[in-house]
Amino acid sequence: MIFLQSHGVSPTYAQKIFKSYGSQSIQKVKENPYHLARDIFGIGFAIADKIAKKLGMTHDSPQRIDAGIEYVLTELSSSGHVCYPVHEFLVEAEKILEVNRELIGARIKNLEGDARIELFDLMQEGKRVPFIWKKKLFAAEIGIATELLRLKRSPCSLRAVDVQKAVQWVQSLLKIELATNQQAAVSQAITEKVQVITGGPGTGKSTITKAILSITEKLTDKIVLAAPTGRAAKRMSEITGKTAKTIHALLEFDFKVGKFKKNQETPLECDLIIIDEASMIDTTLMFNLLKAIPNHARVVFVGDINQLPSVGPGNVLKDIISSNVIAVTMLNEIFRQAAGSQIIANAHRINKGIVPDVRNLPDSDFFFLEAADPKDVLNQIVTLVSQRIPRKYNFDVFSEIQVLAPMKKGVIGTENLNEVLQQTLNPKESALHWGGKKFAIGDKVMQIRNNYQKEVYNGDIGRIIDIDNTEQQLVVLFDEREVHYEFSELDEIVLSYAVSIHKYQGSECPCIVIPVHTSHYTLLTRNLIYTGVTRGKKLVVLVGMSKALAIAVHNDDVKKRYTGLQQALVGSNPCGI
Repeated sequence: MIFLQSHGVSPTYAQKIFKSYGSQSIQKVKENPYHLARDIFGIGFAIADKIAKKLGMTHDSPQRIDAGIEYVLTELSSSGHVCYPVHEFLVEAEKILEVNRELIGARIKNLEGDARIELFDLMQEGKRVPFIWKKKLFAAEIGIATELLRLKRSPCSLRAVDVQKAVQWVQSLLKIELATNQQAAVSQAITEKVQVITGGPGTGKSTITKAILSITEKLTDKIVLAAPTGRAAKRMSEITGKTAKTIHALLEFDFKVGKFKKNQETPLECDLIIIDEASMIDTTLMFNLLKAIPNHARVVFVGDINQLPSVGPGNVLKDIISSNVIAVTMLNEIFRQAAGSQIIANAHRINKGIVPDVRNLPDSDFFFLEAADPKDVLNQIVTLVSQRIPRKYNFDVFSEIQVLAPMKKGVIGTENLNEVLQQTLNPKESALHWGGKKFAIGDKVMQIRNNYQKEVYNGDIGRIIDIDNTEQQLVVLFDEREVHYEFSELDEIVLSYAVSIHKYQGSECPCIVIPVHTSHYTLLTRNLIYTGVTRGKKLVVLVGMSKALAIAVHNDDVKKRYTGLQQALVGSNPCGI
């Protein structure tokens, strides 16, 4: 601890390093301090760089450049990129590392030789362009293409049925009348090996899921339902009346080897697997999921490709659809029971690039409150959440109202909104101040990384129920399950009175409140607003500037994510991406 602190490492990080490396801590840090950025959550390249300088490493040392290349790739993947054009990558890396790009280029070749990165050409605007991947992400993209084609080409274990009769039978069973493209979705799901069903809210994705289940239950009881998040799995269970699991829980993580237990050798036991909210699945998770699905199983992905893509790298569902390799049903008709909802009507308007109807009719479930000054927006949100909405709709402040914001910083960014909402909704005298954050019993918090040991995942929301200063532990209740955190692990949770729209994907809440302001200009996009609005089940309130709302709705310039999956799927040999 003395050694680490004398080299500029804070006590919290020193504790984490010792927990990871034990008695080898000093030796490992001296050997290559840059490994800290790779091995320990919270220690980024910048902190490792400071330690390295204190240990006498030079600015252009091979270890620094190697670690810097991997750091830049990690930063790009946290922005959603699976790969990146080499030329543009060198520009980024030179800017961040402040060393000559020739030196970086030379070390790229070295890292390729060490199998830490992969270089490959992709077609871009009719030309072959060299791209760079982290080795694991390259393997995952090739793996997704290989596994999807394996599943598509393998025979199905379920006996064939008379499709027309099955569709008629299920309609009378569920007392529904399926529209033409809904019938097509059900038909494909009982004939194709792999299928994607995509559509916005109110287009009948849940109805189709129930119909597919009803038919398949007559053929087998080996049916698996899964979703990327706990809340999406819970909602799937409520809709179908069947148990749905998170993909992580389904694949069973093995701590001894740091991998999932379910894989090619020990696959899932299923004849049909339906995966909901599939647009949220990133490249790595999709690869792990597909590996565990047996050859004979039928696979149905359900999702909305107009939502934001996954938090992790990739644009998997969109790439699968664009490849035209897998059967796809697009649902675009809004049904009677959903047509009366302004939330659903406005979501579809936004999706078509039409500014939503904001007349604020008294019996509406969608409202827009005009406010130009960010401080006014903030005050209106606080009053809405703490007084007006709970009083009028009887919603619980903590579990039934969620503020979503496009950005972290600024007066109406998630950080400041959380601070102000914490003071308003949970003004406790005794609180824990740790690492620049304040936590009190009763606070609403979110897990911000996958922690397989604790079985809590990025985006899970809970409430703090205990803080023990003596044992240096904090306890959070996630869906009736207590999870214990040591104080040194508190960088894994943040306040969640307000969260980013991205982090809230796959979740729903009775009431959603969103600031929409020109100060969020860089993030005002159509799919961001669409995703935020479609999180609300009973009430959506936007607060801010109608000009900002119009900018967002008309901005369909979705930030490009570089991926190689579509080309891997289209190529006859997926290993020749």
